[in-house]
Amino acid sequence: MNMKLKYEENGDYLIPQIMLDEQPEGTLTKYGLLRKNYLKENKKGIYTGLLLNGNLMSHLLTLQEQAEERMELLTEQMKVREGVTEQLKATDQMLWVQKMNNIRHSAEEIVLTELIYN
Repeated sequence: MNMKLKYEENGDYLIPQIMLDEQPEGTLTKYGLLRKNYLKENKKGIYTGLLLNGNLMSHLLTLQEQAEERMELLTEQMKVREGVTEQLKATDQMLWVQKMNNIRHSAEEIVLTELIYN
């Protein structure tokens, strides 16, 4: 195996100039950051492997997108099942808010269990 590395002289030492592959652009939001922290604290081997391979950011962005899509889908399905409609919102706002909060909490619990902490 013949690798050509460039070295930079730093005092008496030669330091290899190593460049990382370009990482995908994107901003981590709630689910991406939760996944990153979970991997870092509980799955150190997986976290380190993804980091060293340069795949950590793409993994986090992909999982973040999946979590957000799953959250929307579950919320819509639960709204239909619970009968939460715009008509309910117009007639009884407090009941609508209560039901929507319960639905969002339940959907988020499912997303966290299935995707983030798995």
